Amino acid sequence: MQNLDWSLIQTFLAVAEHGSFTAAARLTGISQPTIGRHIQALEQQLNTPVFQRQNSGHQLTDAGTQLLEQARVMEEAAARMHLMAAGQSDGLSGTVRISASVVVSHYLLPEIFARIRAAEPQIELELHPSDDTDNLLFREADIAVRMYRPEQLDVITRKVGAQKFGIFATREYLDQAGRPSDMAGIFQHDFIGYDRSDLMIKEMRLMGIPAERSMFAIRCDNQSVYLELLRAGCGLGVAPLNIASMDPSLERVLPDIKIPELPIWLTAHEALRSAPRIRRVFDILADGLAKVAPAAA
Repeated sequence: MQNLDWSLIQTFLAVAEHGSFTAAARLTGISQPTIGRHIQALEQQLNTPVFQRQNSGHQLTDAGTQLLEQARVMEEAAARMHLMAAGQSDGLSGTVRISASVVVSHYLLPEIFARIRAAEPQIELELHPSDDTDNLLFREADIAVRMYRPEQLDVITRKVGAQKFGIFATREYLDQAGRPSDMAGIFQHDFIGYDRSDLMIKEMRLMGIPAERSMFAIRCDNQSVYLELLRAGCGLGVAPLNIASMDPSLERVLPDIKIPELPIWLTAHEALRSAPRIRRVFDILADGLAKVAPAAA
């Protein structure tokens, strides 16, 4: 058998992971006919089918399942080689891709990005706002801002601050609906909660509040939209102190209530951390986040 073309393996992985030629084409930018030709060429080289067509897409055959395990090993090896090569760059130029949650990307990072650009105009920045966890090994991000300590192997992490929270509502809403005097009074008001995420319910229960999803008059998981619902006067809600306090229309309710804070971690793959441009952006991000969201003394 001739040596396998790596591009065919990459196409195979895309179809295997996303379930159809159509999905693989959309996510890779390769046309669907080309996807089909790649799979056909791979099957000819292997002399066995790797997919069988189903109504819902393409399902791996037994041979395809065996190939998938080895293809993933090849993918990881290729990714590590790419990272090692990228880490050898010794200049303060090039692109750095940063991933952060939607709310951090929206409200905290723009000013820090401006600082990076002013300090290092040869470095190009890409910002990926996402509440999903990006894979640093496969260069979905060079640096990630996390609200938890990353456990991925071969990464450099640094705790740079903490996001603190409070309960807020618009002054207009509170003038009309009244200001609660204790925790029990809070849920006499409309309260904005999360939708599919159970994070808020879990935290409330840890605080001794018997929270249920039905207690939330409005539910939304997107943090930027959540803040806009709060600003529109939809009710009370939990918001980051450093963001909500900048809005004069919002008033903090019951400031003595202690809401658990979230740590802010910066992480980069170990191979890229040694690249000057990655190290420089990492350090400016760390300094900027420590100023806008300092950890408790």
